[in-house]
Amino acid sequence: MSVPAGFDELIHPPTRLGLVALLAAAQWAEFGFLKESLELTDSALSKQVSTLAEAGYAEVRKEGAGRRRRTLVMLTPKGRAAFDGHVAALRQLVDRASTANVQRGDGSTAATQA
Repeated sequence: MSVPAGFDELIHPPTRLGLVALLAAAQWAEFGFLKESLELTDSALSKQVSTLAEAGYAEVRKEGAGRRRRTLVMLTPKGRAAFDGHVAALRQLVDRASTANVQRGDGSTAATQA
């Protein structure tokens, strides 16, 4: 089975996919919210955000000063397009697998064929 167009290796790892999905649902997301939602450490989330920012998929903005400083993250238009393309590619893969099982028509799956 070939990989459909739009499949994005950068977004695909589960942690990054979860991060991008959260960012796709909001205009800006606070670092603390992302950290709590994804159950990541500061350093692990920072690494994922940096990877997305370096690819042009995310923008990071820091506001405030001292103890009131907060970090906000936004999915860029490039990142949103990549996420939308990746989701479409995943749907194609699922549809292909479903179609392949229906076309066999014998009620078996690849796992029962082994």
